[in-house]
Amino acid sequence: MDVTEASATCREVLEAVGGAVIAEEEFFERVMLGVLARGHVLLEDVPGTGKTLTARSLASALGLSFSRIQFTPDLLPADVTGTNVFDEENRRFEFAEGPIFANVVLADEINRAPPKTQAALLEAMEERQVTVDGETRPLPEPFFVIATQNPVDQEGTFPLPEAQKDRFAVKTALGYPDLDGEVELLRRRASRDRRAPAVEPVLTRENVLALRRTPEGVAVDDDLLAYMAEVARATRRDRRVVVGVSPRGTQRLFEAARARAVLANRTFVTPDDVKRICRPVLSHRLVLTPDAKVNAADEAAVVDDALERVEVPTVDRAARSGR
Repeated sequence: MDVTEASATCREVLEAVGGAVIAEEEFFERVMLGVLARGHVLLEDVPGTGKTLTARSLASALGLSFSRIQFTPDLLPADVTGTNVFDEENRRFEFAEGPIFANVVLADEINRAPPKTQAALLEAMEERQVTVDGETRPLPEPFFVIATQNPVDQEGTFPLPEAQKDRFAVKTALGYPDLDGEVELLRRRASRDRRAPAVEPVLTRENVLALRRTPEGVAVDDDLLAYMAEVARATRRDRRVVVGVSPRGTQRLFEAARARAVLANRTFVTPDDVKRICRPVLSHRLVLTPDAKVNAADEAAVVDDALERVEVPTVDRAARSGR
């Protein structure tokens, strides 16, 4: 699948999801970045804004298997990954797959489960596999996690561990719709019999695999590679930060930049692509100092300041020609 075809395909998927979910176009693009960049997406917002509907609609539009895990304080790791169950008839243990064995997994309200259960996703998200009782089992391909979380100041929530947040390629939020959007939401609800809107498949599993290979052919100039690395390193030097962007985060920035170029129907990455995605790709990876938190410092502001301090390169013509 070439870039032009991939870009058009992404637009079809986004239009299908947009038929069910009322949100800004930028939000849909950020979620699609996760799909293209072979990453995972974290959605943070108050209840009732459409996080769960977004995940379910995206899975339907992509034509992939879907599984929902409702994270609760009493959820155990085995409830996520699966466990070995003794078969009385055959007199042996057999593995019963957990809900993690699906193409698109919705980890709903992930921060309502304790850290031990949250950590059950770490191996799955990074290695696309789970290990139960010493035996490693591969997950379906493609594998994509959409996690939703409520703001950490709400009742019954646990903060996500830094290692967990670092596994997400993108973090974004829906926000409340504007007046016209909320009226349209009511209009759509009045015109259907079911509470949840239906989204028809746009792609097949094979289409999705081909789509995710497309960014691999996008050219990135050496100056842009240095630019992304310098932005990441600038977050580590900021006095407001205890832990800056990790090398894994720098790689995710690179992958998301190529995915953004595909969405824009380009065969090369530009500095504007990097700037556009820095906040959703890097902000959630930062750990601020206690003083910075007391002074209401913002992770996104740290990323913005890093972008201000690093010189922006020009795109080499060789990159434009797809070197």
